[in-house]
Amino acid sequence: MVTKMDERTLTPQEVRNILKTDNKEIVELCKKASIRPRKNEKGHTYFSYDEVRNLRKVQARVNGETSTEVVKAPVAVSVSSVSESNNAAVRSILTSLENLETKLSDKIAKVIDEKLEGMDDVVVELIRCKTDNETLKQKIVDLNKEVYQLKNELNSYKSVGLGFYKKKEVYIWE
Repeated sequence: MVTKMDERTLTPQEVRNILKTDNKEIVELCKKASIRPRKNEKGHTYFSYDEVRNLRKVQARVNGETSTEVVKAPVAVSVSSVSESNNAAVRSILTSLENLETKLSDKIAKVIDEKLEGMDDVVVELIRCKTDNETLKQKIVDLNKEVYQLKNELNSYKSVGLGFYKKKEVYIWE
């Protein structure tokens, strides 16, 4: 069930007053808490109470870490050794990811090469077929011209009877 308090939203100005900070730090806290400010129908930015609670926790954690590092030197050393081991773990993960990326790209390239291997022959055959097709089209045009000329020649003969034909005078306009 949603309570009246859960429905209430806070403006950026109210969030600044609650956290006692500026917009720049609010943006940084949002990044650290993975919070994306939402906008209403009018385009105004707003935050929910839960988001502001999370921002306050992140702010306390950030302020708490910096104060312990400044006040206690032995803690800072242990924090730095922990961060070094974290850095080594991060480097190890990054190396693993790079190796994985390399292996994947090699496998994909190999599969693509195998699939495209026969395409050269297909392209050559396609070009040959297209050339043959153009040649045949030209032959059809030439044969149509010849048929037209032969029909004109045939129509120039007039039957005179008894199976005899006489050639009419054909005038060629030049």
